[in-house]
Amino acid sequence: MERKIITTSDGSTTIQLVDWNEQYHSIHGAIQEAYHVFIKHGLSLFNQQRVDLLEIGFGTGLNAIITKIESEKSQLDINYVGVEAYPVSQEEVAQLNYIEQLKAPSFRDQFTKMHSCEWEKQQQISENFILTKQQKNFTNINAIDAYHLIYFDAFGARVQPELWTEAIFLIMYKALKDNGVLVTYAAKGSVRRAMQSVGFLVEKLPGPPGKREMLRARKTPIKP
Repeated sequence: MERKIITTSDGSTTIQLVDWNEQYHSIHGAIQEAYHVFIKHGLSLFNQQRVDLLEIGFGTGLNAIITKIESEKSQLDINYVGVEAYPVSQEEVAQLNYIEQLKAPSFRDQFTKMHSCEWEKQQQISENFILTKQQKNFTNINAIDAYHLIYFDAFGARVQPELWTEAIFLIMYKALKDNGVLVTYAAKGSVRRAMQSVGFLVEKLPGPPGKREMLRARKTPIKP
């Protein structure tokens, strides 16, 4: 499948899958979308010292590096697990301009380390940030009560509908701790219903630039 680097509306780059007309991030602004969906409506909910976080679709590493930057501001310790079936190449990583667009030169080495470190091994990116990259399909996630927060950043249901089903969201529900949160850019009614069917309490929120709405789901403990 043909892949190319494109520039989105806020000046930040992303990868486009040409045959699918699908991007890793929003064409209306990769960085803007990441901050709105995953930081504003996800990470900012947590004030405990340690946050166990699962990303569905590690991809370009954009969500990971902005989480690293924001965790220092909030003094959070992050245990970050990024699952990716098809890792981005080092040649593609070299063409991404996130550090420049974020005006965060002091984080360049950490971003490089996120992409160059070994898969399947826990890596200390910095004193407060541990990263484990796992190369596997999302259906092979078997964690139970392990995460406070999930960034669900899979390719859209238009091109990969199998990633937005009850079966997938049941895996996500089981992986979260009680009161854990899943955030995603998606807002389709079928996605919301799939989340609700496995037990999530789902709310619609204002979406990032270019999208009217997004979804946030919470794992509510079952009352005795």
